[in-house]
Amino acid sequence: MCGIVGLIDSSKSTVCQQLYQGLTVVQHRGQDSAGIMTSDGERVYLRKDNGLVNDVFRNRHMLQLQGHMGVAHARYPTAGCDSRHEAQPFFVNTPFGLAIAHNGNLTNAHNLRKSLFKHNLRQINTTSDSEVLLNVFAFELQKVMGEEYEIKAHHVFKTIQGVHEHCKGAYAVVIMIVGFGLVAFRDPNGIRPLVYGQKVDHQGKISYMVASESVALDMVDYNLVRDIHPGEAMIFQDDGNFHSRQCAESERHAPCIFEYVYFARPDSVMDGISVFRARQRMGEKLAAKIKRLWPGHDIDVVIPIPDSSRTSALETAYMLDIKYREGFVKNRYVGRTFIMPGQAQRKKSVKQKLNPISSEFEGKNVLLIDDSIVRGTTSMQIIQMARQAGARKVYFASAAPPVRYPNVYGIDMPVSDELVAYNRNEAQVADEIGADKIIYQDLEALIEACHEENPAITEFDTSCFSGEYVTGNISREYLNSIELLRSDANKSERSQSILDLADLTGYM
Repeated sequence: MCGIVGLIDSSKSTVCQQLYQGLTVVQHRGQDSAGIMTSDGERVYLRKDNGLVNDVFRNRHMLQLQGHMGVAHARYPTAGCDSRHEAQPFFVNTPFGLAIAHNGNLTNAHNLRKSLFKHNLRQINTTSDSEVLLNVFAFELQKVMGEEYEIKAHHVFKTIQGVHEHCKGAYAVVIMIVGFGLVAFRDPNGIRPLVYGQKVDHQGKISYMVASESVALDMVDYNLVRDIHPGEAMIFQDDGNFHSRQCAESERHAPCIFEYVYFARPDSVMDGISVFRARQRMGEKLAAKIKRLWPGHDIDVVIPIPDSSRTSALETAYMLDIKYREGFVKNRYVGRTFIMPGQAQRKKSVKQKLNPISSEFEGKNVLLIDDSIVRGTTSMQIIQMARQAGARKVYFASAAPPVRYPNVYGIDMPVSDELVAYNRNEAQVADEIGADKIIYQDLEALIEACHEENPAITEFDTSCFSGEYVTGNISREYLNSIELLRSDANKSERSQSILDLADLTGYM
């Protein structure tokens, strides 16, 4: 999962500060690296590195990022992507000069990489599928242009048709074309979110902004217009002109439901669904299940695991007429444990991240609520904390169903064997994480919680819960290859290899 931002100002004002501000509020989508590339219509200016947005950019870097348009990216490391060289935006200098910020994952990246070299003589310099996508776009655009040298909107739309034909998987993309403008598009299933907005200055000049979540637009006072539709492409030109066209032959709107469970900020609206309201409904559905299956419960207090479960937990407590209490204090300077690479780092970070308030646990039967349970490592440590703080019984509820399958569309969810719910029932999961009882959300209830916010969306990608992949092209062989990259053992081995190489070369 990554955060992307694109911005173009037809009044020719410098945009780097707005890109930076937008990037800071999608930081939750990626904490591994950050980058901004801008252009003044003739040259490009780039700053990117590993680290948080605030760490990567200093005043001297901002002064160098000249130009009235640009793209920005906050990276979350997905399969095979764990080096500073993978930081985006990526850039190719032909045709015209193209820079990409991409969120998602191409499920046929390996074959595309081979084809680009064999047939198009294009060398891919990283393991990132985003660089593959950029080179597919570059090749298609060069092919469409032929002998022409002045790019037009119809050239770009035809290029994106070719991208859709070749690229499979999930992709929300913004591409900067030097001297022309910004291009934004989503895959035909609309798996990853992408919104756009605009702002009109006192002279009537229109500026456009594209981002993963609407909250980025709020930050810099852009008005949200709407989501970019699945398979749709939008062009925002240097001169303020705007074009849009459906570029996929068949589209099917199935956004990733895990966005609403965990990744997105609660103050965002994506695909017409308020994340906050969807999470409230998740809490309502969870409470309804507890009432139905456990009417004689002995829960004394509901406590959320901060931060993303707060909204659901508060609603669950209200519906059950049980006290809601904040039982954990969170260290704001530790990243999100789910997206940290490596089990050892995740284990270490939980104690650094949360500290219990003993008075809220002592002598009580506590219902802890989290947004989801993935590996179970974090849940196990939190339950231990609750018991050490004096809890008599610790029940654990998840606002999402059991996670039993890997995600292949841009979330680095672990291999099946590392998922605590894989091949286990609820009682076995409770025993594994040390809970007295566990309650999972039903998948149908989760879908309803999101669907009720926008009835026009009737389908979601629920692959990590159901094992059903909306693109329909996910083979056992592909899942096996993903598992080789994603297992904690292989990540540790690969990271050590990178460190050994760096030690030999003196690079790091």
